[in-house]
Amino acid sequence: MIIHKFENQQELNEAGAGIITALVQTKPDAVLGLATGSTPIGIYEEIVKAYNKGRVSFKNVRTYNLDEYVGLPDGHAESYRTYMNEHLFRHIDVQPERTRIPNGNASDPQEECARYNRELDEIKQVDLQILGLGHNGHIGFNEPADELHSGTHLVELDHKTREANARFFPSINDVPTHALTMGVGTILKAKTILLVVRGADKADIVHRALTGPITTQCPASLLQTHPHLIVLLDSEAGRNFV
Repeated sequence: MIIHKFENQQELNEAGAGIITALVQTKPDAVLGLATGSTPIGIYEEIVKAYNKGRVSFKNVRTYNLDEYVGLPDGHAESYRTYMNEHLFRHIDVQPERTRIPNGNASDPQEECARYNRELDEIKQVDLQILGLGHNGHIGFNEPADELHSGTHLVELDHKTREANARFFPSINDVPTHALTMGVGTILKAKTILLVVRGADKADIVHRALTGPITTQCPASLLQTHPHLIVLLDSEAGRNFV
């Protein structure tokens, strides 16, 4: 585990983007596991800047997103497909057919999960997986539980997770109650995991995740078992680390 702390957001964003673009420069057909939410937006902005300066091309890259809400209409402003298009995909030369996000409107969610698992099994290993961290220790939408799923699955979102995401919707009643998410087993198969955490409100949970007991009640704690985990923290999220 390698932990980096940054005094300002710009330094963190540049570091995160640098890790990703360096991978793609050395492996143009890299497979990237992507995340959504407010945490990676600045990193995606720096990636777009690098692309616009001609430093990197994504035309041979494949991407697999962690998760998607269930039941949002196609093109909904808060769907993760819309998010990825707006914050990254439409600004770089990645081929649309090489970008993968679970279909939250599939008529059979269980079959959609099985299909996504088959695709992930075919690629064998994601080269780099970006992760954020939930206030309750969730990664992807893998919520604390007595048992965790290994592969992609349908999950009922914890109320705290819906509360945290309500800022993106008119009200908490508009936040979907379910999502499709990669399982922890799939996440841990990635060659490299890049965990990015920002804000004082995440200081306690990131410290628990990275130094506390490994338990399914804090899914992110399982990241301690990964052989190549890189953690990027802003100064507030990292205040419990020397």
